[in-house]
Amino acid sequence: MLISENATYAISLLNKAGYEAYLVGGCVRDMLMNIPPHDYDITTSALPSEMKEVFKDFRTIETGLKHGTLTVIINNESLEITTYRIDGEYKDNRHPESVTFSRSLKDDLLRRDFTINAIAYNEKIGTIDLFDGENDIKNKIIRAVGNPEKRFNEDALRILRAIRFSSTLGFEIENETKKAMIKCAPLLHNIAKERISVEIEKFLLGKNVKNALLENYEVLSELICELKKMYKFDQKNKWHIYDILEHTAVAIESAPKIPHLRLAMLLHDTGKVHTFSIDENGVGHFYGHGEKSAEIAREYLNRYKYDNFTKDEVYNLVKLHDLYTEEDRVLVKKRLNRIGKERFLDLLKIQRADNMAQNPALVNLSHIDELERLSLEISNEQCFSLSSLKINGTDLIFVGFRGREIGNTLNILLNEVIEEKLQNDKQALIKRAIEIKNDCN
Repeated sequence: MLISENATYAISLLNKAGYEAYLVGGCVRDMLMNIPPHDYDITTSALPSEMKEVFKDFRTIETGLKHGTLTVIINNESLEITTYRIDGEYKDNRHPESVTFSRSLKDDLLRRDFTINAIAYNEKIGTIDLFDGENDIKNKIIRAVGNPEKRFNEDALRILRAIRFSSTLGFEIENETKKAMIKCAPLLHNIAKERISVEIEKFLLGKNVKNALLENYEVLSELICELKKMYKFDQKNKWHIYDILEHTAVAIESAPKIPHLRLAMLLHDTGKVHTFSIDENGVGHFYGHGEKSAEIAREYLNRYKYDNFTKDEVYNLVKLHDLYTEEDRVLVKKRLNRIGKERFLDLLKIQRADNMAQNPALVNLSHIDELERLSLEISNEQCFSLSSLKINGTDLIFVGFRGREIGNTLNILLNEVIEEKLQNDKQALIKRAIEIKNDCN
């Protein structure tokens, strides 16, 4: 395994002082999968006070020393080093009430979440795999260490971590583990909202997000209750070959791996279950579902404490996701003016993903291709906002404008430039502004 020199050095220092020390957790899992680790966690038989003595010549941060964790900085790399421990009772489904330090590696591995994360390694001994985690990695399986229901009662966030790993690693969740996740799903309401939103973002960006959503919708329905209703919901419309949940899963996977875009796709059709109707020909319709989905999105985004940018962008993209724009330069300029360049380009991205999750025999993506081409051409070369108008309020004041007439006149000029009735030229704009002023008088 290719291990950080700094991690190897930290382990060697602990060993020279007479203590056991191993890499553990995600870094070992990643190395066994030939994935470069993002960071290195070390577990050791050394007690916190003993660790401090070993690393007394290094900068250290007492990250969680009462729980046995010391962060050591070696050559500007942060290494979290934790004493072997046994966790006490979990009363809040997240944190142990107490920890007991141990000299036994087995004790420490027994408290971990999944077998794939409970493998220890150092260069002298190799891997120590008490729960067959290497085999689960080979077979692409996520399995809880020991009793899965007990693991999730200890820390309910592990339920979402399992789904996240399924999405990011492309692994399947073992049956008994999945049953326990469904049974324990209500415990997610005890978890800090911000921690949930972080896990959901990582899940949405995974390479296996479609399957992870379809296989775990019952659990995720604890967060978005509409997901369960979307399952097997026949849309009764020739444009759709999937039920609403399948359509959503394919749409997410078809969207760029950008957090707010994938979150918008997760929520974009949640309002359909509330707005379904069938016409006299037996065709299904979802009139107003964009507005309803946006309401659901806003409630979800507020409840799980997303940042203001994400809340604003996702709400608006969900609300506008069915907005049709003709392939017309003037109309595209009006969209860019009203929605903004970045949001309009994002809207086209989610409309492309939405269409890719519909009936391929009927969908024509060339329309979105042309809108994207027009948008980029216009935004690079033409005027569609006040900021790119070759005249401003100061220019109008200079020729005699005052108060509200300044803003009103600028908006009239911009509209005429957008509609290509007037050139975006300073002298032409001033001349037209004076005409407008004279007409009003």
